[in-house]
Amino acid sequence: MEENIWAMLPEDLLHEVLARVPPFMIFRLRSVCKRWNSILHDSSFLKFHSQVPSHGPCLITFWKNAHSPQCSVFSLPLKTWYRIPFNFLPPWAFWLVSSSGGLVCFSGLDGLTFKTLVCNPLTQTWRTLPSMHYNHQRQLLLVVDRVERSFKVIATSEIYGDKSLPTEVYDSELDCWSIHQIMPAVNLCSSKMAFCDSRLYLETLSPLGLMMYRLDKGLWEHIPVKFPRSLLDGYLVAGTRKRLFLVGRIGLYSTLQSMRIWELDHAKFTWTEISRMPPKYFRALLRLSAERFECFGQDNLICFTSWNQGKCLLYDVDKKNWSWIAGCALQSYNSQVCFYEPRFDASVC
Repeated sequence: MEENIWAMLPEDLLHEVLARVPPFMIFRLRSVCKRWNSILHDSSFLKFHSQVPSHGPCLITFWKNAHSPQCSVFSLPLKTWYRIPFNFLPPWAFWLVSSSGGLVCFSGLDGLTFKTLVCNPLTQTWRTLPSMHYNHQRQLLLVVDRVERSFKVIATSEIYGDKSLPTEVYDSELDCWSIHQIMPAVNLCSSKMAFCDSRLYLETLSPLGLMMYRLDKGLWEHIPVKFPRSLLDGYLVAGTRKRLFLVGRIGLYSTLQSMRIWELDHAKFTWTEISRMPPKYFRALLRLSAERFECFGQDNLICFTSWNQGKCLLYDVDKKNWSWIAGCALQSYNSQVCFYEPRFDASVC
């Protein structure tokens, strides 16, 4: 299209067109002219951008080299890796915690002080959250409400020394932490959490089952659900709406091991197997029986990572399709990765 045609487009129409351009392409388009370079700060563009469907799921990886933090994002729709400058954050010893609705949560140490911050990697805006009432390192989860343009951070109950720390929730609208119920005494079998349908889930060994935290009521309750037999390691993964998945290896010996996926039947409190990883993918992902892997999910997509192999494998629950993520940017054993939704309109304020 000729340059003079773009120049004659009404402002609102131009913003509506650009709002539908994949976010990572906007950076390239900003060099076209001064008018487009300032678009990320234009309220009209951000309004249109907030109304269009999401670009689609991405993976964000974060690691630190000897000099500075590094970040790459893989767009699943575009099947391309993008490097994002990440020198806008303070020089703390921090790590990637969680992501939701275009925002990313980090926690870490500023000297000996535990701190939490939330940022938008695209706009490179960030804010430090106030200290918790019991300000110790613990598991955190970020939850964004796009309708209310707000977010919450959940800090789960923890055992610190001889004390049980209560659950705390940060509300961006109030800019403070509130103290909620202490989790009943349980033996957790994993610190990995899954959040779906306004509920936070954790696996427990004693009593056997799940601990569920209801964000709307601020209360914990136990769900007596049995785990599959011969489960070696299990990860809870959140799907869309109320769907909750369990992913793990079955089998005691390397030649008999397999990776399986179950879905929770909320009515019967049972796990129903829905898929198995094909042997060729399992052998390529985990060459050794004791090799470490992790998995996480979003929108019925489940991603498997193997740090020793530096690989990412994606499973689409709805399409029942397995695929490798090309050119995986797992730079080192301490790389951190999670799903990420790139949005310019996600605000840290």
